[in-house]
Amino acid sequence: MKKRTAGINNWSIKNSIEMYGIENWGGGFFNINKDGEVTVSLRRGDSLEPVSLYQIVKGLEERGITMPILMHFPDLIFTRIDRINRSFNKAMKECGYTGFYRGAYPIKVNQQQHVVEEMVRYGVRYNYGLEAGSKPELMIAIASIKSKEPLIICNGYKDEEFIDLALYGTKLGLNIFLVIERPNEANTIISRARKIGVKPNIGIRAKLSSSVGGKWAESAGDHSVFGLTASQIISVIDLLREEQMMECLRFLHYHMGSQIPDIRDIREAAGEAARIYISMASEGAPMEYLDIGGGLAVDYDGSRTIFESSKNYSMEEYCRTVIDLLKEAFDDASVKHPNIVSESGRAVTAYSSMLVFNILDVNSLIPENGPPDVPENSHENIFNLKEILDIMNIKNIQEHYHDAIFYRDELRKLFQLGKVTLRERAIAEELFWGVIKKISVLAEGLKYVPEEMKMLESVMADIYYGNFSLFQSLPDCWAIDQLFPVMPLHKLAEQPTNHAIIADTTCDCDGKIDKFIGLYDIKRSIMLHPLKKDEEYLLGVFLVGAYQETLGDLHNLFGDTHVIGIVLDEDGEIELTREISGDSVSDVLSYVEYDPQSLLEQIRTLAELGVKEKRVTAKQRKEIMSAFEEGMRGYTYFEL
Repeated sequence: MKKRTAGINNWSIKNSIEMYGIENWGGGFFNINKDGEVTVSLRRGDSLEPVSLYQIVKGLEERGITMPILMHFPDLIFTRIDRINRSFNKAMKECGYTGFYRGAYPIKVNQQQHVVEEMVRYGVRYNYGLEAGSKPELMIAIASIKSKEPLIICNGYKDEEFIDLALYGTKLGLNIFLVIERPNEANTIISRARKIGVKPNIGIRAKLSSSVGGKWAESAGDHSVFGLTASQIISVIDLLREEQMMECLRFLHYHMGSQIPDIRDIREAAGEAARIYISMASEGAPMEYLDIGGGLAVDYDGSRTIFESSKNYSMEEYCRTVIDLLKEAFDDASVKHPNIVSESGRAVTAYSSMLVFNILDVNSLIPENGPPDVPENSHENIFNLKEILDIMNIKNIQEHYHDAIFYRDELRKLFQLGKVTLRERAIAEELFWGVIKKISVLAEGLKYVPEEMKMLESVMADIYYGNFSLFQSLPDCWAIDQLFPVMPLHKLAEQPTNHAIIADTTCDCDGKIDKFIGLYDIKRSIMLHPLKKDEEYLLGVFLVGAYQETLGDLHNLFGDTHVIGIVLDEDGEIELTREISGDSVSDVLSYVEYDPQSLLEQIRTLAELGVKEKRVTAKQRKEIMSAFEEGMRGYTYFEL
C-alpha cells in the first residue's frame, strides 16, 4: 500500500503553518516564506528581515560546515532583552511605580562564552546584570561586568572561598549581593567580611509557602531545598542586628521554579514575597531590592495554556501583573517601592538557538510497493490476512482490525514452533501492516473512532534516522520529556505524508523523539515528507537556547556539534559572528582520558604485524593508517 497522498494538490504553505504551529510558538521570529522554507527574522538596521534557514544551511555547507549544526542568533537575545526591559519599564510608568527595574541573567541557563558576552555587551544600555550559582560562574560574572550599576547576584550554596571572591569583587567596586540560602551562611559572610575589611551586600532567599504547577513545582513550597523559612529569616535578622550589620541587608529574593505556566501562581507568589519584604523593612532592614527570580515561561507548544510546555500569559501581562500587585501591597503598607530584579534566563535565551540535522535514512513498517504476492502453498492465515486487506471497508473496520491481530499473532506462534518459515512470516507482517494502514485511512471517515484505534498512526509511524545525538544536543528531551518544536526547514509548499518518529545516531533505545507539540495535546508522531534518493532532507529543533548546551553528555562519545553565530551585515548578507568547530573523535577520546596518539601507535603496531604475517601488503598498511589518522581528526557525527 502506497503512502496516502490525498489532497496533495490542494496543499498550501498555510496548511504547513497550521500543521507545525509555527506562528503560535515562533515568538514573531520564525515563519515560512513563499518558497516553503522556514525563515528567521534578523536585525538589519532598525528593522527585522526574514532570512531562509534552508538557504543559510546551504551556505554553511558550501563553506564545508557539515551537519549537525547548532545555529545561534544573537539578535534574538537582543530583542528579548529589549522586550523584557521595555515591558517592565512601561508597566512601572503606567502604574506609577517609583522603583526601577534591573535584569540579571542566570549564567547556568547557558554558560557558553559567546552567550554571556552578548548578554553583557548588549545589556549595558539597561544595566543588565548576572546571576552566579557557583565559583566558576562568579568568576565569569566578575570578569564580565565593567561597571558598578549592574547587579551580580550570588545564589546557591557558598563556602568560604565563594564568599571571599564575592567580597573581593565588592571591594573592587562591583555591585555584588550575597544571597543567604542557608542560615549558617550568615555567620560565614559576617566573619569573612570582617577579616577582608569590606561591608557586604546581603540578601535573603525566602522559602515561600506558595507553590506552582509545571515540571519545576518542587522548586517552591515548604519542601523546597532552597531558601529560608519565616523563623530562619527572623533569626538572620536578629543575628545581623546583634552583629551591627543590619545596614547590609537590602535584598530579598525568591524563586518559584523555571517555566511557570500559570499567571495566577506568579501573582500569588509576588503577594507573599511583598509581605515578607514589608516585614523585613519593619524590622529595620534598609531594604532596596526585591528579586522575583526566574520562571517567566516560554510557550514551546504555542497553545497559550497552563500546560507545562506553555504559558497562559504574555511577557507584557507578566510584568504588569507583578508591578500592579506590588505597588498596591507597598502603598497599603506605606513602604517605599523597592527596585525590582528578575532572573529570566529561559525567556531571554530559548529562542536564540536551534539544532539543524539531516535525515540519513528511513525505516518503514508499511510496504511501499503494495501488498506482497502470496504463494499458493502459504498458510491459510496468510490468505486470511490478504482477504481482509482486499475486502475491508468502513462498516467492518473494527471486526477486521481484531481479526488481523489474531491472524498475525497466530502466525508468530507458528513461526516459533517451526511450522511457518521466515519468508512466510515476512509476507504475513507486510500484509498486516498494510491492513493497519488501510484502517487508519478508513478511520478518518468515522464519527467515533474506537479507543484502541486512536494510536494506530503512532504505532505504524516511520522511523526517520537523524544525524544528531539526543543526549548531547537535546538532553531535556530525554531527561524530563521537554517538548521542543520540530519541523522540516524546507519543502513546506508540499504536503508531508508520512507519520514519523525521529531516532538519533546513538545505539540507545531512548535516543529518539517520539513526542511532538500539538495545539491541544501531545502528538505521538510528526508528519514528514518522503525521503528521496540523493536529496538532502533537513529538520530543525527550535527554542533550544536554554540549558541544552551545557547539560549534554558524551553518550556513545558523540561530542559537541558545530556552533555558528549568525547575523545580517548592513547589506543584508549573512555574516558569521562566531564559528566553533564541533568535537573531533580525538577530542572526545581525550575527554574520557584516552591518549589519541597512543591509540594510533597501538593500531600502527597491529598494522605492522599484519604486514609481517602477510594479511595485508605494505601499501595496504599505508591506506589503513591513513584511514585511522583521518578518522581521529574527523567529526563524531555521520559525514557524507
